[in-house]
Amino acid sequence: MSDIRIVLCRPSHPGNIGAAARAMKTMGLSDLRLVAPERAPAPQDEWMATHAADVLAAARTHATLAEAIADCASAFALSARPREWSPQVLDVREAAARAASIDAPLAFVFGSESAGLTNEELFACQFLVHIPAVPGASSLNLAQAVQVVCYELHVALGATVPTMRTEKLATVEDLEGLYAHLEQAAVATEFMAPGSRLRDRWRRLFSRVPALEREEVNILRGLLKALMKK
Repeated sequence: MSDIRIVLCRPSHPGNIGAAARAMKTMGLSDLRLVAPERAPAPQDEWMATHAADVLAAARTHATLAEAIADCASAFALSARPREWSPQVLDVREAAARAASIDAPLAFVFGSESAGLTNEELFACQFLVHIPAVPGASSLNLAQAVQVVCYELHVALGATVPTMRTEKLATVEDLEGLYAHLEQAAVATEFMAPGSRLRDRWRRLFSRVPALEREEVNILRGLLKALMKK
């Protein structure tokens, strides 16, 4: 992710700069570039950059977009407006996948809040990227657009969901014990006849659970034991 930079062209509101820094931080990005910002630095950007003060402090300012992306192998321009003439058009998910395949510095470029990117800025990039939205309401807030792009990049580059699991997973032996206990209880209560195909049904049911914990199996078997005593 260190080779991917987020470039904000002529941002007018400092709060959006800070919020963009926060959006980047949450998705593992840290290279923020500002092209001719109207007001930066300013207190508002610090207020909005919660937990991302390091990203904001390291942001580099450039006079032109050409300067900000001069060393990039590819640049992706974000725009909600269709253009009659434009670089190759991708939706944001396609763009993230394309970016993930490029082993070189690259940039995602965002225009100003009021006017977006100029045609000159657009043609400085190799791709035009759209974030799909409902007709008539296609324009996102600048920081929101940055968040969507950063999320798609995070996923495309192999994001994993952190696990909070601390319990041991059930083994095949544990599951077989549960199945046998279910069959025993079902026959004892005359819910099913011995050898019924119903036991295949509950095997299929539990196979749809990605991973049972051993404690969960023990809870179910404890319940069966208590019911059989009744």
